[in-house]
Order: sequence, then C-alpha cells, then structure tokens
Amino acid sequence: MPIIEVKHLTKEYQLGSVSSIKETALNTLAKIQGKPIIERKRFKALDDVSFSIEEGEVIGIIGHNGAGKSTLLKHLASISNPTKGEVIVRGSIAPLIEVGAGVNPELTGRENIYLNGAILGIPKKIINQKLDEIIEFSELEKFIDTPVKRYSSGMTVKLGFSIATSMDADILIIDEVLAVGDLAFQRKCFDRMEDMIKRQGKTVLLVSHNIRQVERMCNRVMLLDQGTIFHDGDSHETCDKFYQKSNQTISNQSKKTSTSRITSSGEAENVEVELLNDQNQITNSITEGETLKIKIKFHLNKPLQNPEFHVGTHTTDFVYLTGESSAVLGEAIELNAGNHEIEHHIPAFPVVPGTYAIRVAIINQQGRVLFHGESLAFFNVLAKSTDAPLQDELRLISVPVEWKLK
Repeated sequence: MPIIEVKHLTKEYQLGSVSSIKETALNTLAKIQGKPIIERKRFKALDDVSFSIEEGEVIGIIGHNGAGKSTLLKHLASISNPTKGEVIVRGSIAPLIEVGAGVNPELTGRENIYLNGAILGIPKKIINQKLDEIIEFSELEKFIDTPVKRYSSGMTVKLGFSIATSMDADILIIDEVLAVGDLAFQRKCFDRMEDMIKRQGKTVLLVSHNIRQVERMCNRVMLLDQGTIFHDGDSHETCDKFYQKSNQTISNQSKKTSTSRITSSGEAENVEVELLNDQNQITNSITEGETLKIKIKFHLNKPLQNPEFHVGTHTTDFVYLTGESSAVLGEAIELNAGNHEIEHHIPAFPVVPGTYAIRVAIINQQGRVLFHGESLAFFNVLAKSTDAPLQDELRLISVPVEWKLK
C-alpha cells in the first residue's frame, strides 16, 4: 500500500483580495436585481494532480518558479487544505518546507527541539537521548539557549534541518531551504539525507532548483508545469525533459529581449558575439566535437595598451565550462580607439549536447575589468546521433576515447 496517495488534487486561489468601489457597487446592484455577481478570476496552483508514492522511495519534485512545487508539499504536510481532491498520508511527516517552518521564534533552539519532538509524538525520554546529536549536527552549541528570533536565516535552517532529520518520522519533506545554509553545511545535509535514503530506507521528497543534485539523489522525479504533472518517471529522463524545456525557454527569451549579465566601465562598448561555422558563416549550433569559433566585435572609446581578453562558455545555469585568456600569448599590442574584432577558436569543443552561452571579459594592463558579460550569445551543441541524451547525468565533458577489449 502506498505511503502517500494524491487523488485529483486541485488548489485554487482568488487573485486579488481588495474590491474596487466600482466592482463593489456593481455587485451590490446585481444582488438587488437578483443577477449573478462579478466573480474574481481564480488561479489554479494545482490542477487535478494524481500520483502515489511507495514507502522508501526518494522523489524529486522539479519545475520552474510558480509550477506548484511548494503548494504540493504544503498539502502533503497538511499545512494547506485542497480546493478539490484528496491527500492520503500513511505515516508521520517531518517537513522542512521553508526557512523557519515548524520553528517557534519566541522559543530557544533547545525548546524548539522538544516542541517538534512532541508534535511528532516522540516521548521526552527519546528526545533527551537525541538532544546532544541534534545540537552537535546543527553547529549551534553556543546559541542553543538563545531565542530563535535572534537567529540568522542560515542558523534557523540548520536548526530546522537537524530537528527534522533526527526525529524518527516516516517521511521527510525538504523544499529548497538548504540553499540558505553555507556550502559546508549543505554538504553535511546531503550526506545525512543519503544515509537516511540508503541505510534507513526513509521516504524522502526533495524540491530543489539544483537539478543535478536531484538527479543524483532521487530514483524518481516529477516535473511540474503550471500546476500539472508534465512528466513523472526515471530521474535522468525527467531531468532531461526539464533541461529541454528550460533551454527552449531561454532560447525564446534571448530572441525577444537581452538576457545578458553585463558590467562595464564605459571604455569598451557595443560588444557583440557571433558563432561561426567552418565556412565562417554566422550560426547558432555546432555538432558535438566540432570546432567552436567565436567572433567578438567591440568599440573602444580610447586607446588600450596590452589588453587581456578572456573568453569562456557556461551552461544556462551558469556552470563555467571553459575560460581562456589571451595573456598566454605574451604579445604586446596596442589598440586605437574605434571598432575592433577578435576571434577565439576551440578546435574540438568537448561538451555533451545541450544549450550553452558565451561570456567575455576585457581587462586593461593594470588588471582593471573594462567589460564583463555573461550569456552574451546562446548556442546549441547537437548530438552526433539522434538517440543521444540532451544532458548526461554522468558527465558534462565529451572526450575522444580509444577502447581495447581483451
């Protein structure tokens, strides 16, 4: 029997809560005349969602902002009531839905540990046995008797996660809160979750925008889109579909408006980036392993001696892939004020199929950055074969190899 069942779950919200004078008057008149009143438009955060989760499953829930991820988790944790449908949970839940969720700011950290244990029905004797472990993991020994309202958001997350993962709940729900903690604590949290998954066999629901982490930790992933389940299945397959949707969205946005991140001193302007094919024609795609030719056009407002050009590539979620500097050439050059062009060639661009972006920096002789831009141009790397995945869970880099089987 599934530990969680969701049947035709729908959650609607009324957009806006304050009525205008005109709307109020019209509705009053309609009531007097026995006519239907003007109803405000309702927004469906979840729209007829159905699924089940077996005990011990590790489920990732992904999707863009506003897809319905947090709303779904709040229903599973009984924080919110559905407009329609039914949620059945067979077991105790330790939710970590948002920063401070389940933590009373007026109580101390120690008092919150006992409060959360009592809510989960854990005897005080058992909480006493776990107390030192929880405090040690949270790294809050000095502040454990301080009211939580004086904690930073990172400290609150540390306390909440330590409590949620130390209590013997059947289901652990985590919603993106780990992004608040420092990197070392995030690593500890993921190690603990992996221990709960592999050794304790807990049921875990993880919402995160760190898609690679979700893909690695979860054996099943649900992709939500506009309040519905777009895809539910194998983690690698579902994350592939997320990348496809994200890359298509980014590509469409870049055609309509600039998505670049740019900082400039004003000395270098009108920086344009083009991708060239083998015939030096402008293109927006290359095949896996082909030469990547990048042409950069720019305008200098005054002469520039011995500049350094830094050109790199990154993923759509800003994982840097390559980054090379012209300083390695050791050439002394002087550029006059006016328009200039440079080219940057990578003989065999070594990344897996997907959508990527180009970044450029122009630096003067003293090391001062005159221009830095990310996402200046997007391009696609196409697979050599039609059945290759868009993003491979085990690699980002594609390298030529030789096999010898004996």
